[in-house]
Amino acid sequence: MVEKLAHLSRLRFNDAEKEEIKNDLQRMIAFVEKLNELDLDGVEPLLHMSDEVNVLREDEIKGSISREEALKNAPLHDEHFFKVTKVIKNPKS
Repeated sequence: MVEKLAHLSRLRFNDAEKEEIKNDLQRMIAFVEKLNELDLDGVEPLLHMSDEVNVLREDEIKGSISREEALKNAPLHDEHFFKVTKVIKNPKS
C-alpha cells in the first residue's frame, strides 16, 4: 500500500521511510477504528460551529483615495497604472 501511494504521488522513499509511513498509516487506521466504537445514536451531525446565521457585517460604501494619490508613491507609473517589471516570459520570443 505504501509503495502504491508513493507511486500515485510520484514520491520515492527508502526502506526506513516506508516503514515509518506504514506505522503512521496503521496508527491512523487504529484511530478511526477507535472512533467507530463510539455510541452516536441520537447525535445529529454538526453542520455549523454555531447556531448563528449570516453573522457578516453589512456592506458599506466608504471613501477611497484618488488615482493620483494612489500613484504618488509608486516607483514607476503612468497616468493610470502602476508599472512593474515583467516576470512572465513569452516562450515564443
